[in-house]
Amino acid sequence: MQNLNTPIGHLFTVLLDYYGPQHWWPCQTGLRWEIITGAILTQNTAWTNVEKAIGNLLSADVMSPERVLTIPDARLQELIRPAGFFTQKCAYLKAMAAFMLERESAFEQSADVWALRKELLSVKGVGRETADSILLYAFNKPIFVIDAYTRRIAQRHLHLDGNSHYDTLQKIFMDALPSDVAIYNEYHALIVALCKESCHKSSCGEICKKIANFS
Repeated sequence: MQNLNTPIGHLFTVLLDYYGPQHWWPCQTGLRWEIITGAILTQNTAWTNVEKAIGNLLSADVMSPERVLTIPDARLQELIRPAGFFTQKCAYLKAMAAFMLERESAFEQSADVWALRKELLSVKGVGRETADSILLYAFNKPIFVIDAYTRRIAQRHLHLDGNSHYDTLQKIFMDALPSDVAIYNEYHALIVALCKESCHKSSCGEICKKIANFS
């Protein structure tokens, strides 16, 4: 294990010891496009709803940029309806499909993570969290994902300002950790596990109490 001798790094080791590897991103096929699809569909909805939409897409054989671009909008909206905001997300998926057909190869080869991020942020419907999830999980680029769960953990267990700007909080985490795709991948997944099981929006559970004095 690389040097994790910071409060943020130590929390990672505590969570990893408790939960073990999470094997993220949740994906049925292992296809890059499924990961990208999930990153877009999970906006403003629970992952269980995303799983239903992805199941529909798989059953209809609509799990590639090419198929997304050729299927009629109305049919795509019907398939992704369980994920909510299906009209918007249909447009987002089509925009991303066109982008990936043109730029996927370049993304595979480039090591300039921040330039790639800037490109992704120019795609309709892609914000920071979505862009970073795509870079980390679909392209194995070293960038840390900040979401609502990360903000909660930062506030409650790391004594950080959970309301900080996305880029500010991201920099704090990345400065405190080795630049390592595997660590960034696993840490985000472990944070999700803790928040789903114990660190709830309204209160902390027993696991939170166990790790409260980790430092």
